[in-house]
Amino acid sequence: MNIVDLAHPAEEVAPQLLGAMLTHETPEGTVSITITETEAYSGAADPASHAYRGRTPRNAVMFGPAGHLYVYRSHGLHWCANIVTGTDGIATAVLIRAGRVIEGEELARKRRGSKVESPRLARGPGNFCQALGITSEHNGTDLLTGASVTLSEGEPVPAALIRVGPRVGVSKAHDWQHRFYLAGDPTVSAYRLSPRAKPSAGA
Repeated sequence: MNIVDLAHPAEEVAPQLLGAMLTHETPEGTVSITITETEAYSGAADPASHAYRGRTPRNAVMFGPAGHLYVYRSHGLHWCANIVTGTDGIATAVLIRAGRVIEGEELARKRRGSKVESPRLARGPGNFCQALGITSEHNGTDLLTGASVTLSEGEPVPAALIRVGPRVGVSKAHDWQHRFYLAGDPTVSAYRLSPRAKPSAGA
């Protein structure tokens, strides 16, 4: 996955990231995860985006350049990782919702818990970050220049396997068809409608 691929709106990049791989090298060891589920967030045009109301110290990474990691805390509990897309000044990003651990499963299980089943190690954005060892210190990391966290191409995903649906757990613009995932893959998270969700205009 190169910078040309990422320099497009999030809703175009999100399905292309399926099958790509995120790798994190640490003193403990290396974990690599193939991405199986993503969600696109479209900045100022998207009420569910952290950048909807403009630039802040928290969301500054989202405003570019593409290929950087935007990490935030969800509900004060879990770290979530987004890959910044688009062009400088336009805040779009793709949330990594789930993946399949293909290297370093023992280390991922140590981080997640010894009894966690393999398909659940990186299912859900918080679990994905925990398995990969991603925290706030990785916010702003350039995934394309050989840092400890890197994005690379995986095996091509046939278009017939890609499904599209509404985003999980958001109350605003929840019905936008900006969630992309691999059909029948056991690592994909379950769909949950936010109890605060209301119908919204589609994108």
